[in-house]
Amino acid sequence: MIPLSLTEITGLVGGQPHDIPDPDLKVTGPVVIDSREVRPGSLFAALPGEHVDGHDYARGAVEAGAVAVLATRPVSTPDAPVPALVVPDVVAAMGAIARAVVERLGTTVVALTGSAGKTSTKDLIAQLLQRHGPTVWTHGSFNNEIGLPLTALRADTTTQHLVLEMGARGKGHIRYLTDLTPPRIGLVLNVGTAHIGEFGGREQIAEAKGELVEALPSAEDGGVAVLNADDPLVRAMASRTKARTVLFGEAGDAHVRASNVRLADGGRPAFTLHTPTGCGDVTMRLYGEHHVSNALAAAAVAHETGMSVDEIAVALSEAGQLSRWRMEVTERSDGVTVVNDAYNANPESMRAALRALAAMGAATPGRRTWAVLGPMAELGDESLAEHDAVGRLAVRLNVSKLVAVGGREAAWLDMGAKNEGSWGEESVHVSDVRAAVDLLRSELRPGDVVLVKASRSVGLEQLAQALLEGEVAGR
Repeated sequence: MIPLSLTEITGLVGGQPHDIPDPDLKVTGPVVIDSREVRPGSLFAALPGEHVDGHDYARGAVEAGAVAVLATRPVSTPDAPVPALVVPDVVAAMGAIARAVVERLGTTVVALTGSAGKTSTKDLIAQLLQRHGPTVWTHGSFNNEIGLPLTALRADTTTQHLVLEMGARGKGHIRYLTDLTPPRIGLVLNVGTAHIGEFGGREQIAEAKGELVEALPSAEDGGVAVLNADDPLVRAMASRTKARTVLFGEAGDAHVRASNVRLADGGRPAFTLHTPTGCGDVTMRLYGEHHVSNALAAAAVAHETGMSVDEIAVALSEAGQLSRWRMEVTERSDGVTVVNDAYNANPESMRAALRALAAMGAATPGRRTWAVLGPMAELGDESLAEHDAVGRLAVRLNVSKLVAVGGREAAWLDMGAKNEGSWGEESVHVSDVRAAVDLLRSELRPGDVVLVKASRSVGLEQLAQALLEGEVAGR
């Protein structure tokens, strides 16, 4: 973060200073919401949590080195004054500081959104762009009104690229985020069914995602909208932006596309990358053919920042997985491979993961594949049909065994598998993580590959960890 005095911050947030001994003191460290992350020079933002209130940790944050606390009430105690900037809304204040910092820096802001693949694509973009200069990017899926300012405030005067993942659970959410950090390059990956229960339909999701391209500057001012040529709802967003449009995908008119796509080395995608300035060969370290689309999106962004096709091809071939629990592949000492993709799930990402699992199994004749799946959240009226369809797809892909973990939605996964074909014992429904681990420990054998995937709220990462560590925490 660029240094800002408490007086400057007070002006930005419209706050009232309390017990601040020197208003000229500067915040030189990061803005943090966890007192354990405070470093000398930090600004501690006291947020109310589900179980704790950040205001209760204000004094400890200052003792750890925070210059002041951003709070909704004074936090001094009778025996110890705690310097604070009191504001009506801490989250809004964080956003105001982020907006001011980004405006002063003038860094290239790249924003991306989509129903599936945001985090993996963001990680690819970050790994490409940092080869050309200092790059700050969203950690994990910290992509909301709290996470985005925290990310933006990590940027400083050396930062050349700021890569921001933007999520939405309703109309207006992305518009708010783009107001905080106006992007020059905006990428929309796809419009799927994630959160469809909250939005009401794919058209409504497209309306919300398209707020990103509406926020871009004009083509004359350098604005670029990078759109998925293979998704009609995304392609149609070209009419909603003043920016220049760049298409990526398999369509013949895509500016950035792939040919000779294949899976090599146990499910890793390889292809020839085509850009307006040439071609290059790519063999990725990531697993699953769905990463080809993610790679094309990242390549299109990188190309717009001036990277050559040779640089892009090499960077894509060397890029790894930065975020946890997303197709995280680990081989145990006994030869069992665990694919931990338990961070989140929606119908699109579930289908992609199953296809990757099938490819990993097909690479070695006789290798058994296990799909350990849990519920997909926030699908509304589509939930039964979508869970049924995923169960059926597991059968069509010849997955050796489906283990559906959880309640009603898991039963629908199991039902779909059994209704699709002759599956009987090949599909099983278990009530919880412990039952699934007990089943797998008794039946896994060397060479098996196990995919673990569900919505984040289900907690199947415990299961993947148990398979790797030999322990289970119970759920």
